[in-house]
Amino acid sequence: MRRVLRLYRPFAVALGIVLAGVALHPVADAVRGNDRAVFDDVAAAEATGAVSRGLAAVFSYEAGDVAATERAAARVLRGAALRQYRTLFGQVKRQAPEQRVTLVTRVVRAGVVSLSGDAASVLVFLDQTATRAGERAGTPAAAQLVVSARRADGRWTIHELRAV
Repeated sequence: MRRVLRLYRPFAVALGIVLAGVALHPVADAVRGNDRAVFDDVAAAEATGAVSRGLAAVFSYEAGDVAATERAAARVLRGAALRQYRTLFGQVKRQAPEQRVTLVTRVVRAGVVSLSGDAASVLVFLDQTATRAGERAGTPAAAQLVVSARRADGRWTIHELRAV
């Protein structure tokens, strides 16, 4: 029995070292890759907050005031994200007043996937509810996006949107 215990102890230590290495691997990758998402809570919170507020404003509209959504897009979207938005929103802009639809978008959960310098990748889970005029309850839908954001002059803007 002692012989089995003597063999068991080195095996348990080796297994513990391997498990610790596996557990710490993402942290080591983050440090090597200069990814601050794990260590810089303030910057991660700023990026997540700005992206969340921006998406809620950009993907919400009232049938009678689609211009407010366009103004929000001009403030927070850049590059590919702005081009995608304009293509999509062109259809909405034509149809919303006629269909009398209001869309409310709420960010349910968001988290920084990577953060390096003034660039962040944020995973965002959205709930959207579309309601036609005169209806009490709207139609709910969920969406998930990976958002590429950049900070310039202390302000985060959204540069790319990718559905997942």
